[in-house]
Amino acid sequence: MFEEKLIAVLKGFNQFLHVLLAIALVVASLMVIWDFSSKALVAFSEGSVARGFLQALGSLFILWTLSSLISAEINYVQTNRFYARVFVEVAMITVLRELIVQPVQVMSDTGQPEGSFNPLHYGLLLAALLIIGIVYKLVADPHAEQDAVQPK
Repeated sequence: MFEEKLIAVLKGFNQFLHVLLAIALVVASLMVIWDFSSKALVAFSEGSVARGFLQALGSLFILWTLSSLISAEINYVQTNRFYARVFVEVAMITVLRELIVQPVQVMSDTGQPEGSFNPLHYGLLLAALLIIGIVYKLVADPHAEQDAVQPK
């Protein structure tokens, strides 16, 4: 009897936590959209559109991560299942973001190098992306591709 009530309370608390997570993900997504917009506007007003847009693109990769987490939260609320694939997607997005943003961070507004570009670090990021891609393929649901191709 006590265990049933305890489990019911824990389930209710877990649902409350998922509501808080969902709200936090929505707020974070709106903040990232705001950050991207402000960076893009600043880049446009300063005349360094290409460099500024690439820096703002880093914000969009964060938005992609948040979108994956929101999709995972929706899936969990609907099915009570959480897939390891989500963590692999987030890792892949993070490495992709770093690959794009790192070369841009090295250059100043004048096109002169501000810092040093480390080819070894960049190569390790590429190797990490390859490994994450292999892991993603291993943990991906084989039926998901069929569902995505064939309309129901």
